Amino acid sequence: MYSITKKINPGKKALVAKNVFINDETIPSSKTQFICCDCSHENTIEIIPYQSGFPIFQIYDHNRVLSKEELLINNMTHKTSESMIHFGELTVNDLPTLYFGTACKTCPSKYICVFSYGERQPGLTVLNISGIWKYEESV
Repeated sequence: MYSITKKINPGKKALVAKNVFINDETIPSSKTQFICCDCSHENTIEIIPYQSGFPIFQIYDHNRVLSKEELLINNMTHKTSESMIHFGELTVNDLPTLYFGTACKTCPSKYICVFSYGERQPGLTVLNISGIWKYEESV
C-alpha cells in the first residue's frame, strides 16, 4: 500500500470479490480480493479503518496525479452533495474518501484502489470500495 505521487493514466477496472463492508465487517479490517487484468492472479487487499489509505484530495489537488474530470469520467468518485462538502469536492457515497496504490503479486501491473469509510447514518458504518483500476504512469 503506497501513495501515488506521479501523474497516472487509469485503465481497466479489476474485478473485485466484495466491495461493501458494513459495521462489524470492518473490524478489525476488511479483506477482499481482486483479479489482475493482465495475468488473472487473485490478489488480496486489506483495509484497516483509520489506518489504510491517503486522502483522495492528494490525487486531484492541482491535478497532481489525476484531474477531477478523470476521477469522475472513470467513476472513481462522484461530486459531493452540498450538505457533505466538508469531506471534499469528490467522494464515494458522500463519505470520507481515500485511495492507495498496490501491485499484482505475480506481474508488474500497478493498481489504484479508491474507497470511502464512515458513518452513513447513526449505527451504520460503511466501507465502500469504489473500485480498483489498473494504471500506467504518465511519461
